[in-house]
Amino acid sequence: MNQANASHVFLLDVDNTLLDNDRFGADLRAHLTREFGLEECDRYWAIYEQLRDSLGYVDYLGALQHFRLENDTRPSIFTLSYWLLDYPFEQRLYPAALETIDQLNKLGRTVILSDGDVVFQPHKLERAGIRGVVRGEVLIFVHKELALDEMLARYPASHYVMVDDKPNLLTKMKRKLGDRLTTVFVRQGHYASVANLAELQPGPDYIIHAISELPALAADLVGATAA
Repeated sequence: MNQANASHVFLLDVDNTLLDNDRFGADLRAHLTREFGLEECDRYWAIYEQLRDSLGYVDYLGALQHFRLENDTRPSIFTLSYWLLDYPFEQRLYPAALETIDQLNKLGRTVILSDGDVVFQPHKLERAGIRGVVRGEVLIFVHKELALDEMLARYPASHYVMVDDKPNLLTKMKRKLGDRLTTVFVRQGHYASVANLAELQPGPDYIIHAISELPALAADLVGATAA
């Protein structure tokens, strides 16, 4: 990390920010339908939604555990497990995602700040090559907007930049950190497409339409706060 700019911490979301998680979901739905039929596919996603409501985060492997019926001996159950673990997340990275992280590393410290389970989400980061590029700087919480004190303690800095496809989370974080945080809404994925920014107070500080636009913005932000 460039020590001259060590006061800046860039916090990056993962799903639909660095990689196309919508595409992964579509591929999973197609695989479930092909292997189990439409009715069983719908049952898996119903379990998935129930778990998300109860746990507060997505849990694909947990949904698979519940999807497997008692004494279920279908070989396709186990091949689905392999399919999930072998999924090529490195092919779902948005253009220039890893290069963006490389450039941010020259401006300050880059940290993954994500929601998710403690098994599949870290596996996704490793498989996509993200963990290596951020040099192992990864935080995964149940609700990241409620764990900001832990983030602040681990990564003290004078200024933070949070990049996410969910503007409502950016609003919650801005209310907590105020002027210490610059929020960047990346308009990628299905959450971003349905977001109503007019309802959010405060709204995001900046809006970009692709993660590849971030380095130029980040350089300007570092220059502005250093001036």
